[in-house]
Amino acid sequence: MERVVITGAGVISPLGNQIDTLWTNLLQGVSGIRNIDSLDTARHKVKIAGAVAEFNPLNYLDAKEARRMDRFCQFALAAAEEAVNHAELDLAQVNHERLGVYVGSGVGGIQTLMKQAETLAARGPERVSPTLVPMMISNMAAALISIKYQALGATLSPVTACSIGNTAIGEAFFSIQAGRADVIIAGGAEASLTDISLASFSNATALSTRNEEPARASRPFDAHRDGFVMSEGAGMVILESLSHAQQRGATILGEVIGYGASSDAYHMVATPEDGNGAARAMRLALAEAKIQPTDVDVISAHATSTWIGDRSETAAIKSVFGSTAYDIPVTANKSMTGHMLGASGAVQAIALMKSLQEGIIPPTINLEEPDPACDLDYVPLKAREAKLGIGISNSFGFGGHNAVIVLQAYPAGS
Repeated sequence: MERVVITGAGVISPLGNQIDTLWTNLLQGVSGIRNIDSLDTARHKVKIAGAVAEFNPLNYLDAKEARRMDRFCQFALAAAEEAVNHAELDLAQVNHERLGVYVGSGVGGIQTLMKQAETLAARGPERVSPTLVPMMISNMAAALISIKYQALGATLSPVTACSIGNTAIGEAFFSIQAGRADVIIAGGAEASLTDISLASFSNATALSTRNEEPARASRPFDAHRDGFVMSEGAGMVILESLSHAQQRGATILGEVIGYGASSDAYHMVATPEDGNGAARAMRLALAEAKIQPTDVDVISAHATSTWIGDRSETAAIKSVFGSTAYDIPVTANKSMTGHMLGASGAVQAIALMKSLQEGIIPPTINLEEPDPACDLDYVPLKAREAKLGIGISNSFGFGGHNAVIVLQAYPAGS
């Protein structure tokens, strides 16, 4: 069985469009939540989001390419480019038949769909773009990355709602581990800040309405949380077999040692209060990694800032880790990034990788009065230095999808 390592990463996020910028802002407890300026929110109950700022697709694509891509694909290509460059991956030296792409999106090209729906209503079917379908379908981010880098191996687009990032990384881990690929670009992308998605989530009472205090709106585990904050972006990692990475002299940033997936089989959007599905995914991931719960030094929580979700995840952690759950720091990146939906898991994995590298845990900001049912150590308000070797990252999605990955510092014990 091949060992699987991370050799590069790239992000587009509300906290910055480079890894170092994202990481610095996470450690400083900076919020990426702000008033929405891309939509007219006069009739919306929710007026805040984690929008990506200062993103110019022409920094990554020519004008013709950019026009034929939905924003989520633009994000994906940009993050993939950063990841490939970060890995110093010389594509001329890669066997392209063993180069894969596992990249998904929860919503896909909804911005393109809505624009073309408006065109249909106003100007008729003759004016609908023939590129609507290829721009809209959620597999197109993976396909375009594959085309750009001539990845001739498996190109997959997992659709597991907000757990996509971990699903992509985990399934890529299995593929490389089994010897089916040498290198896989894995991650997720999302750009669904539209009138219709904002209205739908808002009418489902899923979103925070703390419009007057955007930076304080996303508050996982806090007694006064009132919902998640929609965000957008992309996260990509370069996964390689250890032997391939060593052969080319790559800098190794971390190691993937476990992955577990499960289904709640419970409800379209809600999670069971006892978190049994999430707990099963965590147990599977630990078993795959061949480690004990006591070996885990930090947990990166899914923690979207919803009332049921945060309680359910807390219950799941207690179920898996028992009394030692109180000794393990749990951090919630979404307190700063908001919920990047299909991009969230991969960005979270990158942040965990940086934690293991540098021995510091980003804070859970806005945790001012903990919910009594959420009584673990959530690293409130300030980043914390710690000796870190192994961490797990949780991602859960609508429909009951649960995906958990286990990362280890490289070399182990460093």
